[in-house]
Amino acid sequence: MAETAVSEVMAELAGLADPRTREVNEKHGDDHGVNLGKLRALAKRLKTQQELARGLWATGDSAARLLALLICRPKAFGRDELDGMLREARTPKVHDWLVNYVVKKNPHAEELRVAWSADPDPVVASAGWALTTERVAKKPAGLDLAGLLDTIEAEMRDAPDRLQWAMNHCLAQIGIEHPEHRARAIGIGERLGVLKDYPTSPGCTSPFAPTWISEMVRRQGGKAAG
Repeated sequence: MAETAVSEVMAELAGLADPRTREVNEKHGDDHGVNLGKLRALAKRLKTQQELARGLWATGDSAARLLALLICRPKAFGRDELDGMLREARTPKVHDWLVNYVVKKNPHAEELRVAWSADPDPVVASAGWALTTERVAKKPAGLDLAGLLDTIEAEMRDAPDRLQWAMNHCLAQIGIEHPEHRARAIGIGERLGVLKDYPTSPGCTSPFAPTWISEMVRRQGGKAAG
């Protein structure tokens, strides 16, 4: 039954694929041609189906994997299974959804955060930093924020793109959420200059950490800088 379901869903995904959507996505390193709104509508119709999700993931197709992440049960995956999935998730969107929609809700998230952060593969390490950023915002107790800033200061400037982006997000989050570390976070951002010239659309906040921190603090009503 699950096998038939996988082939049916794959046929439906093939029908939704659009060459122009694929062209736009390829500029960001993604290789799927399905509009994400249509993908979410399909997921809503299929509802939660863990075995189908596993079958879709096993196809290796990016659109199928994105759909799998929307219809799976995040808590049903084992630690090693998630580790393997992350190492297979080489396109940015699949990687991002796996971390944000599944790993963050899984009981092994903290164990994986620690393991991935120390991984020599920069794409895997970027997932560890994304999970650390989540903790900085929601569960900072027990984190060594000064130590994280030390690592960011030493390694962010020369880190590969995906890892650099994740470290920069963590730097900004520390500055936004923790007034006692804000001045240092802004100082590190200023000195390293990472993403300073990143093109930012009108109405969007620059990812350059000092600008990002200042803007978010202003919106929150400005807890005094520490």
